[in-house]
Amino acid sequence: MIPTRASYRDIPLYSPAKRPCRVDLSDNTNLFGVPPAAERVLRESSLESLSRYPRGYAPDLRGVLAEQLGVTAECVTTGCGSDDVLDSVLRAFLEPGELLVFQDPTFVMMPLFAQVNGLRTAAVPLRADFDVEPEWLVSTGAKVIYLCSPNNPTGTVLSRAAVERVVERAPGLVIIDEAYADFARGPGFLDLARTCSNVLVTRTFSKAFGLAGMRVGWAVGHPKLVAEVEKARGPYKLTTLAEAMAVAVLREDAGWVRARVEEAVENRERLRGGLVALGLKPLPSEGNFLMVPLPGAPGVAERMRERDVNVRAFQGLTGVGDALRIGSGPWPLLEAALVALRESLR
Repeated sequence: MIPTRASYRDIPLYSPAKRPCRVDLSDNTNLFGVPPAAERVLRESSLESLSRYPRGYAPDLRGVLAEQLGVTAECVTTGCGSDDVLDSVLRAFLEPGELLVFQDPTFVMMPLFAQVNGLRTAAVPLRADFDVEPEWLVSTGAKVIYLCSPNNPTGTVLSRAAVERVVERAPGLVIIDEAYADFARGPGFLDLARTCSNVLVTRTFSKAFGLAGMRVGWAVGHPKLVAEVEKARGPYKLTTLAEAMAVAVLREDAGWVRARVEEAVENRERLRGGLVALGLKPLPSEGNFLMVPLPGAPGVAERMRERDVNVRAFQGLTGVGDALRIGSGPWPLLEAALVALRESLR
């Protein structure tokens, strides 16, 4: 038997409880279908391109993103989903044994990426209002601080004042994960990536843009930061088809994306009303999902799956306890989820 790395032995395979269900609200992707421009690119794509490598480092997508962001292409990096970008950032800026700090709770992959890369971690609990305490994060001395807003899995957002304080005091890099920023009311933190040399903001095409199956993520920051991430990511992380679809959606489907976002947010709040009617208290959310504190949530989720509805269950989250995370989408799917939940609570 070939020995594995000691730091790998206790790493669990990412495999949340799930089974094929008619209604799947577990992963917060866009459930309204494929953007029209992406569908057109798929129809018109050439089979000949499949036998050749894509162009290195996704220059077309970087160029369009840079144009829309008002920066140069050297300020933009891309990857196989924003989780790939995050993993590449950790490899680029932290040596094995160095410290990564993040808010708690947050994106479940961050501690796993840290362990895979041989890093130490510090999880700093969110305050009772679900904001971060800047001094607690900065006092760890970590070279990289990870923030997520809107936060997955809570749906809550970080305050501008707190994030600016972290950026101002951080001894190193601040990553701000904005996978759900398209659903939030505020402008987000892209401006900090444009103006602060220690900030990298990541975003994705997997949520609002309806391209989760194509795996397209990106980040913006100072050119010196981006250059290091580009080294860590490797040249061929985006397929030719994925890059072409992302470019087409950016250029042609802004209205389609905006309409789907508005519907997801409207239905999220309609779902909130249904949950409150069941006696539950969903957390405030600016993502395309709701987190619902609920003792025994894993068992409830399993009973919902028996009724052909899949939602994500969490157990023992810091400051929350057990909870269900329910994605938003077309109302008939959410209505089916409410029926399944009502029956599963009996």
